[in-house]
Amino acid sequence: MRRLFAPLVLSLTVAGCASQSAAPTPGAVANATGISLRFIGEATLPHRMQFGGTTVGGISGIDYDPARNQYYLLADDRSDINAARFYTAKINVTATGLSAPEITSVVQMKRPDGSAYGGKAQGAKDIPDPEAIRYRADTDTLLWTSEGDKKLGLDPVVREMKLDGTFIRELSTLPMFKMKSGDAGPRDNLTFEGMTLTPDNKAIWVSMEAALYEDGKEPSVDAAGGPARFTLYHANSGNPIRQIAYIPDAIPHRPTPANGFADNGIPEILMVDQFRMLVLERAYVAGPGNSLRVYLVDTRDGSDVLGVPVLRDGEYTPVTKRLVINFDSLKLKKLDNTEAMTFGPTLPNGNRTLVFASDDNFSAKQTTQFLAFEVIEPKPLASYVIEQPPVWWPYPYFGYRPWIPRYRPLPPPHPHPPRPMPKN
Repeated sequence: MRRLFAPLVLSLTVAGCASQSAAPTPGAVANATGISLRFIGEATLPHRMQFGGTTVGGISGIDYDPARNQYYLLADDRSDINAARFYTAKINVTATGLSAPEITSVVQMKRPDGSAYGGKAQGAKDIPDPEAIRYRADTDTLLWTSEGDKKLGLDPVVREMKLDGTFIRELSTLPMFKMKSGDAGPRDNLTFEGMTLTPDNKAIWVSMEAALYEDGKEPSVDAAGGPARFTLYHANSGNPIRQIAYIPDAIPHRPTPANGFADNGIPEILMVDQFRMLVLERAYVAGPGNSLRVYLVDTRDGSDVLGVPVLRDGEYTPVTKRLVINFDSLKLKKLDNTEAMTFGPTLPNGNRTLVFASDDNFSAKQTTQFLAFEVIEPKPLASYVIEQPPVWWPYPYFGYRPWIPRYRPLPPPHPHPPRPMPKN
């Protein structure tokens, strides 16, 4: 168990405004504007820590409940070590430090019949693969995702439960996300990895970790990956509203040895406000290890691809991503398999905190690592704008956000009729 209390300021803000001519190409990477992060500290949990008769680890999801001042930590355990579960924890985050989490309870997630989820050893037919968890304040319930299993024919799903783990409902899985045989549909273990609620709790974004087979390839060292689909659902009905396409980075380093394992995917998303989203990308490369980057996107940009069965180049517009932080800049001794991201408590100066957690895969070679940051956004009222909702947003909305230049393509010039030639 370690603590690191040396604050480190990261110069990540790009000030000012971008001209229309300097706007990035949709889907390209630019620097984030209007947001910066200050590193607060690091904390870890002991390997295979025991609590309540369970093994703590595999933290793939985290969310913060401000009313109770507690965190929900989701264990990525397919009921192999213990039955599928989440933990509650207290984590003290201040402007100068981050304390090691204090686990306060463990809760089994229940099947519709009230029983605990089983694993392969029990011959279970509905083995979960828990990945993301979000607290829904308006209903005092929890949402969580399971990635499914292509080999077992289990579809990825979003489920809702009470705080005691009791099953409430399961959202319908869109046909494009249902498991199919062969090289079609979702890739195994690359499905519903991330999830976030809009601040008003009216809608849920769910992100794929990688592209569907039909949409493109996985990232390589030499090329970015095919588009990953992020889908917006009504929180109450579960019906889809909109879908955007996000292009994951190429794998940032070459593996050592050259034929070593390397990948890059999208483990988590988090709404900054009603329409802006943070996207976490995580790569693992044999030799260099883990690489993490956080991007900012605006969900109002890009094409709505909900009704597009195959995303072909030139037939859709992905969202533009803007780099907020590359974790390589932290110069930590070790950077682990970070998969979870949430806003934490508000600091005395009014700034939010941002907390990350890693999935150690219950491996002795890995660490359950927590990282905390201060989120710095503009304060003067003059730097904020009142915004109107896009036409696809189905609910009444009134809001404001920091002024950030958004890419909007210039309209094509109107052709002028040919000027008549002067007569001699």
